[in-house]
Amino acid sequence: MPEPHRDLQLHEIKGIGPARLKALQAAGILTARDLVGYLPKAYRDLSHPAALNSLKDGDEAAVRVRVKGGSVLRRFGKMSIVSVRVTDGTDSMPCVWYNQPWLKDRLVPGRELLLYGKAEARYGALQLISPAFESGEGIKPVYKPLKGVPLTALVSAINAALDAREGQWGETFPAEFRKKYGLCERNYAILNAHRPLDWEALKAANRRLAFEEFLLFQLGLWLIRGSREEGVSIDAPDDAGEAFWRTLPFSPTNAQRRVLDEILSDLRAPFPMARLVQGDVGCGKTAVAFAAMYAAVRAGWQTALMAPTEILASQHYESAKALLEPLGIRCGLLTGSLTAKARREAREAIASGAWQAVIGTHALITEDVVYHELGLVITDEQHRFGVRQRTTLSDKGRSPNVLVMSATPIPRTLSLILYGDLDISVVDELPPGRTPVRTRIVPEDKRRDMYGFIRSEVRKGRQAYVVCPLIEENEALDATPAEVLYERLRTQDLPDLRIALVHGRLKAADKDALLEAFRTGQIDVLVSTTVIEVGVNVPNATVMVIENADRFGLAQLHQLRGRVGRGAEVSWCFLMAEPNERLRLMTRTNDGFEIAKKDMELRGPGDLLGQRQSGAMSLGAYAYLGDAALLKESHDAAREIIKNSSTPEAQALIALAKDALQDRLKDVGMN
Repeated sequence: MPEPHRDLQLHEIKGIGPARLKALQAAGILTARDLVGYLPKAYRDLSHPAALNSLKDGDEAAVRVRVKGGSVLRRFGKMSIVSVRVTDGTDSMPCVWYNQPWLKDRLVPGRELLLYGKAEARYGALQLISPAFESGEGIKPVYKPLKGVPLTALVSAINAALDAREGQWGETFPAEFRKKYGLCERNYAILNAHRPLDWEALKAANRRLAFEEFLLFQLGLWLIRGSREEGVSIDAPDDAGEAFWRTLPFSPTNAQRRVLDEILSDLRAPFPMARLVQGDVGCGKTAVAFAAMYAAVRAGWQTALMAPTEILASQHYESAKALLEPLGIRCGLLTGSLTAKARREAREAIASGAWQAVIGTHALITEDVVYHELGLVITDEQHRFGVRQRTTLSDKGRSPNVLVMSATPIPRTLSLILYGDLDISVVDELPPGRTPVRTRIVPEDKRRDMYGFIRSEVRKGRQAYVVCPLIEENEALDATPAEVLYERLRTQDLPDLRIALVHGRLKAADKDALLEAFRTGQIDVLVSTTVIEVGVNVPNATVMVIENADRFGLAQLHQLRGRVGRGAEVSWCFLMAEPNERLRLMTRTNDGFEIAKKDMELRGPGDLLGQRQSGAMSLGAYAYLGDAALLKESHDAAREIIKNSSTPEAQALIALAKDALQDRLKDVGMN
């Protein structure tokens, strides 16, 4: 038995050999503590199997069934589909599995099965789509797969770590503090997060672990804010804002004027700016960013804008040339796809200051790029960049001003909590004349009518997106995969149209080439995963179809809807799902902040943010267990600790935050 206070190393855990050790380390899991910190993404109730005749479209449940008849294996190129009918005496239902051809031999007539999956109406019939094979009863944890580690091996390793260290996950909170906030012991929480005794024990475990993660996150942000040092002060001319606005072919909104004034005030301060500009799709955040760049360059400083994709960087560059070059500002573009000669010339232009406004991708932060008096750094689509990338770009100058932009609307109270290291501006007004996207919920029996509408739009010279939640089917996810839908559209439903498929597994160059072909009108219908959520501006696209819309958060649906409605024509968003309260909200409003507020109420902030870095730090796995009320409670607790930071209890909790977030705090220059 290892010493109680020494964390168990991965190689000491049964079943973890060299290959799996390497894969776990690549995922940031280095010790037994990290391993048990990899919490389930969901839980399945296997205690009370549902009757087949009780299932409705969208229900997710365990069913105890018997195979009825033989199974069928069909192949479509690289894709395979296994189907079989099952019964439980109350009804019978087809089951379908994608890309698991070996199942055909397992599904013999008469075999008893415990399955867990989602019932979906497809082409007029209720089906179980890729249900998982289960055994046993009770509450089963479900883990997100890790690359290079089979799911069974991951579960086995987690259980081995729990067994080896049971009762030894030391308490981190003082007893009085736990009592005040109604928190269970940490050891109890960890065990019941992975092996819940019942739903009440699981609820208590989730509350404790989520509260701890949120609290340490809040304290960490306070430590970051408290470390701000003097940096670049930009003496922006008083008339810079109005001078820029006068050059535009349109009048700025009052919100754009207000936010720019806040930015210019920050630039003149002795401390470097750290400001988040939030705004809905189409609110004009980019114009505000260019106005800030104009003011900084007029004061003699170089500026840089970093975008997450080459396409978005190129679009920003074209806009910058149109808006800034007539004002005498020299612009340049630096991306990873430049030729060696072009890249060398770009580096020289940046180092000499010949380029005053530098726009690009992650290429902006590579070691060989040296800036000339960098005064303002802007990152677009903040959630696509971690704090390390943002900090690396900032380190290219002498503590330059930092402006981050996000088109993901988040309720202001949540923003103040999650982006605690940033001041916040909200562009909460849309320019006049923007046509709202018309949103409709489309049930399965209206699919062919919708395809007819897409065909008529394409005949008018317009284009359409079709978005799926994932690339291909597997046991863990049960939604129409992009590859299946692409084949169906190409060969059956819309064979007369030019259709292409794009997803995150493609090489970056291939993905960008397809997106560029769509942007230039060479593709009529683009089937995609959520890689098109940000960074694609195609004014000619007037239709957005979102498959399995009930699988997306409202905020993400709103982001996807924002890909259309960018031109003068009326645009449409079709949500493929059965109607429910969440989706009906999408048909009633185009206000992203109202939608985000409702999304947080229904799903909690973890789902709202998705699996992304939020603000200065990653919230980690525990965040997805929280809810809005718990987030507020932990925020208030952190404020109380900070307010009374000299007490022994507060000092202990602050030390805990420093210890827990040590690596992340190093990212922002703190010891």
